[in-house]
Order: sequence, then structure tokens, then C-alpha cells
Amino acid sequence: MPEMVARTLLAAFALVAVTSAAASAAPLDVTVTYLARSEPPVQPLSLAEPVLVDAGLVGARLALGDNQTTGAFLGHEYALVERVVPKDGDLAAAFEAALAAGERLFVSDLKKDDLLALAAKAEAAGALVFNARAEDDELRTEACFASVFHIAPSRAMQADALAQYLVWKQWTRWFLVHGSHPEDKALAAAYERAAARFGAEIVETREYEDTGGARRTDAGHVQVQQQMPVFTQDVPEHDVLVVADESEVFGDYLPYRTWEARPVAGTSGLVPTSWSRVQEQWGGTQLQRRFENFAGRPMTERDFNAWLAVRSIGEAVTRAQSAEAKVLHDYLVSDQFEIAAFKGEPLTFRRWNQQMRAPIILVTPRVLVSVSPQDPFLHQRTPLDSLGYDEPESECRLNS
Repeated sequence: MPEMVARTLLAAFALVAVTSAAASAAPLDVTVTYLARSEPPVQPLSLAEPVLVDAGLVGARLALGDNQTTGAFLGHEYALVERVVPKDGDLAAAFEAALAAGERLFVSDLKKDDLLALAAKAEAAGALVFNARAEDDELRTEACFASVFHIAPSRAMQADALAQYLVWKQWTRWFLVHGSHPEDKALAAAYERAAARFGAEIVETREYEDTGGARRTDAGHVQVQQQMPVFTQDVPEHDVLVVADESEVFGDYLPYRTWEARPVAGTSGLVPTSWSRVQEQWGGTQLQRRFENFAGRPMTERDFNAWLAVRSIGEAVTRAQSAEAKVLHDYLVSDQFEIAAFKGEPLTFRRWNQQMRAPIILVTPRVLVSVSPQDPFLHQRTPLDSLGYDEPESECRLNS
């Protein structure tokens, strides 16, 4: 606690110094562009979860107001341009239009393929793209661009966070169940890597095939109660069932319905994530309440990632006293950049692939259970680099 207080005071003194130095500086206009593709809303498996049509966007809007609060003292004026392309719309054309309008700072709420389609264009134009959604490890290990900063944690970071906790608990024998969609299989691969990395054993892997249907109406509790025990029987002795169901097809049906009485973790049960409505530590309640008052609903992981992306831009503009993309890039990858994000310690970027270092919280629907990295897992730079692909494991060599 004394260390956190000291850091808070130092940050306050630094802001006062920046404010004093900027008192006579020329005003800055800072335009942030939120870029997304319209998608049909996902129908949750439970009526307790709302159907969201604005996930991500509301987080960016809240952060813009936060930036403006600080900017008002410094002569900085922030604006948010919202460019949401239709499902089958021309994303490249929308991006080109944004560049033609002089926009150079983008928050991307896009999946991997769309992000990759824009990364080279952004680099050629001298723009920066803050990836608030795509979790694909390929973007941090192979397809790296100096124009792209990753706010969203990778699948490997989340899998490692869960693996560290399970190994700490000595639950080292895993039964892995994954969905049939590509993103489910990618997450399963991340869990396989994490198991090998931290000394766990996957005793068996099974795939749950998505046969379509109406999600809720085709899966009444009687049918599910009969199906899931059969699906999970005849498995070698294991400590925990790890589920990879990013598509949200079946994972929530597993807890309390498995053949063996075992805990469930992964995308259901105990979940590794960058944010959750249950996060209240390190001042998290303050952000939760402000978001709920602003949006009328709880803050989701996509909201938080977009909020953090816009706030990172604002922090860099405040400290660097510039809105130029090149100046901001150099500051963001420097030792001077750090940002508070209700995670218990400052967040920074890895220089070699521009992934934001951040703790991963492990949560159930109502309680924060733990935070990774776990104490036993150390690293020569920072324990945060024990999550996800480390520099020797990545082909990316940005800012070297």
C-alpha cells in the first residue's frame, strides 16, 4: 500500500509539472477515431446477460471524457470520430477516408483479418492503431507492425494467467474441451502451450461440435442435463476441466453437469480476462460506477479495452505535449510511458511487439478469485512478461 501511495503522489506531482510547463503552450486538437465493423449482436446463453449492441464503443466514449477533463487544463481539445462500417461494408474505403480527413490515431475494435488489412496502410500513412479486440497470438509473434499497439491481451497471456493459478493450486491434470470454431481451436492451442510451459498435463482433449440451432430454445435444461454428463464421461483422472468456447456455444452448460465432480475453468467457470464487472480492487469500483452511470449497464472487457486504448492516447499526449503520431509512438515505447488502469500497478508496452503488459484477473460471475502473474512465476524483466510470448519466443523485433 505505501508503494501505491507513493506512486500516486509521484504521478500527481508529475502532472502538476506537466501542467505548469504547458501553461503557455499552444493548444492541441486531438482526434481519436473509433473503427469497427457492425456485427449482429450475440444472443447470450443466459437471459441474465444483456444483448449488447455497443460493446467497446461506450468505453471509448467514456475515456474521451476522461481525456478531456485533463486536457481542459492543458489547452488540449479531444474529439472522437466514430466510423462503424456495415457488416459487408468496405472497411478499406472507410479507413482511406479517415486518413484523407487527417485522422491518424485509431482505436480498432476489429478482428484479426480486418486489422491486418489496415496495418500496412496505417504504417505507410504514419498512423497509429490501438488494437482493443483482436487476441490472436500471430499478431504478437509474426505479423507485427510498428503502427499497431496491442491493448487487448493475447490468447497466450490469458491462457498463461489461468495456467499459473491452476499449477499454483496443484491442479495439474487437465481435461481440455474446445468448440468447433477456429477461434475456439486457437484458444485451445494456447491452453496446450500454457500446460507445457508451466508443467501441467492435458490428459484428454475433446471437441464439442456446434450444430447450429437457436442457442437458448434448442437447449433446455433437461436436454443439457442429459447431454453434458455423457459428453464428459470416460475421461482419465483429472483435476479440472478447461473449456475453450470463445463462440459462447456450450461452455456455460458445463459447470455442475460434468460426469466427474470437477471445477471448470477457461471461458466458463473461472475465467481469465482483462476486465469484469466484479473487479473492485485498486479503485476499480470508481471506474465501474462511472461507467454504469454513463452507459446504464456494467462495463465489459471490450469496453475496458477500448477505454484503455483511448486513455493511453490521452496519457501520451499529456506527457509528450504532442498529438503527432510519430512523437506519440516514440513516447509509448519509451521507459517514461506508464498508465494507471485499476490493475494494482502501472501498465507499459513491450518494445519488441508493442503488446501492453497487464495483469490478468481470474473471475467467476460474482467474485474476483485471483490475479496473475502468480508470485512463484518470476521473470528477469518483470513478472508481467511471464504472461504470453516472451521476446525470445517472438519473431517481432520492433523498436530494437
